Amino acid sequence: MTTTRSILTVFFVVTLISVALAGFAIAPTVVDGRGPPESDKNVYALNATTGTKLWNYTTGNYIESSPTVANGVVYIGSWDNNLYALNATTGAKLWNHLTWGGASSPAVANGVVYVGSNGGNVYALNATTGAKVWNRLTGGVTTSPAVANGVVYVGSWDNNLYALNATTGSKLWNYTTGHGFDSSPAVADGVVYVGGSRDHNLYALNATTGAKLWNYTTGYGVDSSPAVANGVVYVGGSDTLYALNATTGAKLWNYTTGDWVQSSPAVANGVVYVGSWDNNLYALNATTGAKLWNYTTGGAERYSRTVSSVYPSPAVVNGVVYVGSDDYNLYALNATTGVKLWNYKTGGEVFSCPAVVNGVVYFGSSTKKPGDTSSTPGFEVAFAVIGLAIVAYVARRKR
Repeated sequence: MTTTRSILTVFFVVTLISVALAGFAIAPTVVDGRGPPESDKNVYALNATTGTKLWNYTTGNYIESSPTVANGVVYIGSWDNNLYALNATTGAKLWNHLTWGGASSPAVANGVVYVGSNGGNVYALNATTGAKVWNRLTGGVTTSPAVANGVVYVGSWDNNLYALNATTGSKLWNYTTGHGFDSSPAVADGVVYVGGSRDHNLYALNATTGAKLWNYTTGYGVDSSPAVANGVVYVGGSDTLYALNATTGAKLWNYTTGDWVQSSPAVANGVVYVGSWDNNLYALNATTGAKLWNYTTGGAERYSRTVSSVYPSPAVVNGVVYVGSDDYNLYALNATTGVKLWNYKTGGEVFSCPAVVNGVVYFGSSTKKPGDTSSTPGFEVAFAVIGLAIVAYVARRKR
């Protein structure tokens, strides 16, 4: 009888802990279709020349996903656990697909939308209908998939970069690093480049076999996603932007900013544009790393200091740099001089990287601050339930 009670007690405790831990993967609470009151939750479409709002679409929670625009459709994820397909001209919803755990930034290729979820799955969806083609379970995906030559490359929080057959979802290979991925892969000339986040490395892997060609160790985590142009890989690590030889991994130059570089660089016309947590967007000579100009965004309170990180990646189109900031603005800057052309203020921080197509800028807005779990009650619930489980177990043992 005692043995039976002990078994039941252990089962009870394990069950409660399992339920509690599941809270860590749950997206912020959505009540009656509403997210946290501080969330903006909107997808915006602005005139790229004037910054005038054309339309906005309100989702059920905040948006950190970056939009992808293809064939007149905007695809974007929200922390209400859905991937949305919106008419690019009107903003009308065409369809949505439940992803569980929020949706990463999507990739579209050959009529299929590929997207990851914090709940662990990589989904392939019919781009027209949203019907699921396949899904593959990993350890959680917050990065954007890259699709090249019939292969989907995606990093997971189970410490693996996966290469999946784009048609079936079957695994072709995986490469294990020392940490989960915040960096999205880039594919160029048969090589996959990806940052290993907290293991401090940028990796270059053979795109067909997954064999490591080289790695470069930075001074800190690589959350920035690499950009490849003209035989050079540009990537941020800690407070520094690095330029590396794409074939050998040898460092060509580096530029140190005043704070973290989580923004992924954009390269256009011999210039690298990258944001930093020091409030600035930088324009650097792509060959030498010399600073051409910087633009300082506004301020916001975080961690008991006024900051305004330029977290998202910039987009460069027709001589204009478009970039968001957590001072709630999307900026349009002259790409040559850095002079502000216009800004559009949203109701929340802009972590979403803008997409510019046919004279329209698309992006999402949010107010959740990096490291802020106040809108994610799963943490509090998890610790509370674990504590109750332990108390119950100890009490039973004393009987």
